[in-house]
Formats: sequence, structure tokens, C-alpha cells
Amino acid sequence: MPNAFPYTVLQVVPELDTGGVEQTVVDIARAVIEGGGRAIVVSKGGRLEGYLTSIGAVVHRLPVHSKNPYIQWRNYFALKALIKKEKADIVHVRSRAPALSVLPAAKALGVKTVTTYHGIYNAGSALKRWYNGRMTTADVTIANSSYTRDHILKTYDIDPAKVIAIPRGIDLGKFDPAEFDPNDVDQKRIDKLAKAWSIDRTDGRTRFLLAGRLTRWKGQALIIEALWAQHTELVERAHVEVIMAGDDQGRTEYRRQLDDLIAMYALEDTVKLVGHCSDMPAAYALCDFALAPSLEPEAFGRTAVEPQAMGKPVLAAKHGATVETVEDGVSGWLIAPGDKLAWADAMKAATLTTPEVRAGMGAAGQARVGERFSLEAMCEATLAVYRSLLT
Repeated sequence: MPNAFPYTVLQVVPELDTGGVEQTVVDIARAVIEGGGRAIVVSKGGRLEGYLTSIGAVVHRLPVHSKNPYIQWRNYFALKALIKKEKADIVHVRSRAPALSVLPAAKALGVKTVTTYHGIYNAGSALKRWYNGRMTTADVTIANSSYTRDHILKTYDIDPAKVIAIPRGIDLGKFDPAEFDPNDVDQKRIDKLAKAWSIDRTDGRTRFLLAGRLTRWKGQALIIEALWAQHTELVERAHVEVIMAGDDQGRTEYRRQLDDLIAMYALEDTVKLVGHCSDMPAAYALCDFALAPSLEPEAFGRTAVEPQAMGKPVLAAKHGATVETVEDGVSGWLIAPGDKLAWADAMKAATLTTPEVRAGMGAAGQARVGERFSLEAMCEATLAVYRSLLT
């Protein structure tokens, strides 16, 4: 077995609901198990628990999401006992709050540690910088892009050899356009979504999908403003439709603000807030283009990579790791962050492209993702980090 991995890896993540961090936990757990090892996951719980147990992972619930000092103190002893009980060879921490308790617990037992920077942690004070810096105290720190790695090295005094960039991996089998061939039964998945979202697939509209949780920095409001800025060109003439798929995760005030903007600009027939989507490949297949208009730099930006795997051109903000994942003018377009007029112009230009141009850009995106951002590459690189610490 060339990729044998007979070790126990204990991953710690605040929760197990939707998101790139949580999906990466699942992907690595599966890779460990397929290699012959044991995968342990500690979190406060969430909707992905069932899947983890179904593939053979062991899930433990602890309030590792909490920043409360007393709970952190209790977590230290609980995690120390758990690491010892499960005989973990590697402890992999994926967030700052649990790092405060689990890294000292693992080090007290002499267990090797890994952290992953899944985001760019801004530090507005010395205390916040110290808090963020706990993630750099592991034996190895993984950055989810070159952009993130550069940020870590610029911010902290850390040996560059201890910081390794491993881009987020995409399951190319899941995001395979061939599954959505018109003669394939999985066309029913697209029809199911279209019906649930009240979309008429025969109306000739150009559809844009903005996937991501409903939070201000993801740029949903910016796109609504862009539609209004070019209302005549985009809404009346190009007949575009924008689908925004993602949970508000309790951000009900921002959701209300989006609803108010849509109503104020009379865009109810143009913008759809459809909530959580559990079938993103079908969602991308339903649309012509993807939008990734984040107002702040993305540490990786899964929603700019997944649509490329589906052969869909992407309109993405020109900052952060997105400049690594989207090739401007080849697999999509990079647009000035936060500039509603630039986004309006880019969306208009996209609607004017021919089917041949879109297909060519889609093929270029697929090739790029296959070369650089496959799930297999991410998992093997991560397991290689584990092996390097254990040998």
C-alpha cells in the first residue's frame, strides 16, 4: 500500500457545520482512514458529525469553540486525557480558540502538533496579535495559500521552514461536469434545484451564482448595488439573474438589509436569496458564471475554485489568494474589490461573451484546478507533513 498511513490523527475544529474549514476536516479524516489510520475529530458538534462517523471517524464533543478562560482551562485537562486515551500520534488544530488549550495539552504529552491557517487573522492590538500567534506555536503551520503563508511570515518571527503552503483541495469527482450531461440522470438534480428556487431554465437568462455565507465582507450587497448601477443594461436588456446561496448563520440583520436593498431597487425578480445549498455542483451547473466579490482578501477562496472545476468562468475580486486561483482573462476575470461600477461593467461584459468563449474559459479553469487544486494533492501533502513529523 504505497500511501499507507498507520497513525492516529486527532483534529480539533470549533464546529462541524458547513464551510471550507469543516469540509477540510472531513477530507483529511477520510484520507487518514483510507490510508489505514484512525481519525479522531473534536468539536462542539454540527451537521457533519453523521458523515464522519459513517466513514469510520471517531467524534468527540467538547466546547472547544469557547474563548471563556474557565472553559479553556477545563478543555486543557479534557483534551489532555482524550489525546492520551486515543493514543494520538498527531494533533491538528484548525482554529485559534481551541489552539489555546489543545496545543499545550498535546505538548505536555510529547505529541506532535500541526495547525492550519484557514484565514487571515487581523490583529488590532498586542493582545489580539498574541492570541492569533498561538497558531504559529505548533511543530508545523500549514497555510492554505501562498498569500496566507506570506502573511504569516510577515507578521510573526517564525522559521520559514515551519510554514508550509498547501492549497485547499477540490473533489474533482464531485465537481465533474460530465455528471450533468443532458442524457445523465443527474440532470434531475439541476431540475430539483431549479424548482426549489423557482427558476425557469427556458427563459434565456444569463445566471450568476454567488455562493457563500451571508456576511457583509462576502460582497452580496455590493452585487445588488452593481445591478442597480447598470439596471438598464443588466436587468432590462441582458436579463440577468443572480442567485445567492448561503446560510445567514444567525446574521439576521444583514439578511434583512439584503432583502431591503432588493425591495428598494425592485430586484425581486432578479436576485434570489436561496439559503443553504447542499448540492453545489448542481447549483454551478444551473448557472453560467460564478461571482466571488469578497470585500476583504480571501485566504484561499473555495467559491472561486469550485466553479472552475465545473467549467464555469469566475468573476472574482482582485486581491488575496484569488489572484492565485483565477487566471485573469483566461479562466475568469479579476475585478477591483468593492467597486460596484467595475463589477457592473464586468457582469455586462460577461453576458456579451459567446458560448464558445465561455466554453474555452471553462476548459481553462478545469485544467488549472486539476493541476493545482485537487483534493488528492491536498490530502497527500498534508499526510506528508504528518509523516515528516513522525519519522
